[in-house]
Amino acid sequence: MSGAEVSLRSVSKSFAGRSVLHKIDLDIAAGQFVSIIGPSGAGKSTLLRLVAGLETPSGGRIELRATGHVADVRLMFQEDRLLPWRTVLGNVQLGLKGRDREAFDILRAVGLRGRESEFPIGLSGGRRQRVALARALIHEPDLLLLDEPFGALDAITRAAMQLLLEQLLAARPRTVVLVTHDVEEALLLSDRILLVKDGGIARDLVFDRPRPRHRGDPALATLKEDLLDGLLSAEGNIPAVA
Repeated sequence: MSGAEVSLRSVSKSFAGRSVLHKIDLDIAAGQFVSIIGPSGAGKSTLLRLVAGLETPSGGRIELRATGHVADVRLMFQEDRLLPWRTVLGNVQLGLKGRDREAFDILRAVGLRGRESEFPIGLSGGRRQRVALARALIHEPDLLLLDEPFGALDAITRAAMQLLLEQLLAARPRTVVLVTHDVEEALLLSDRILLVKDGGIARDLVFDRPRPRHRGDPALATLKEDLLDGLLSAEGNIPAVA
């Protein structure tokens, strides 16, 4: 299976003396799609940033393993973070030389053929996120980290981006870790869902139904309700079910 293996051992993170994550142990297999859900402030994005190497653990260790080379990691944010003075093609090619054909190919794959010379200001939010996704995927990362990349999109555009991501990963599998507040999104895309609360992993759900998955699937609806109950309990809005 393509992609990097991820291993966390006793990983903790504190900010200004406040513990956010406490002794996290986690193994992610190569090629696995893992979603992280949890209440606001639970440490979901902190965990992602630790894996990305943007934060240093206060304790413990993190290892990324890829076959025959150092694991390449790419992080995609909720904001597209495109450079407004560069064209669509220029944004995708950022930091690359001599890979014009690949840039055109990836833009075609994300549905932006013919828009290579346009600037970000002229694109919708969904199209800008497609450019950001293309910019991440052109590097063929072993590990793709997604920090609520579709959170600011309207429902229809979000559904289209979810389908696009699923199709791209089916063609070129890799390890993916997604932080999301959308439980349905996690169920549609993931092999595995982690519920983070109180500084640790409160639930580790392996979900192996075949893809593509359908929003009306009764099994998804049952799991969605169960996970939402867990989230509401974590938020303190309803009492935990015994």
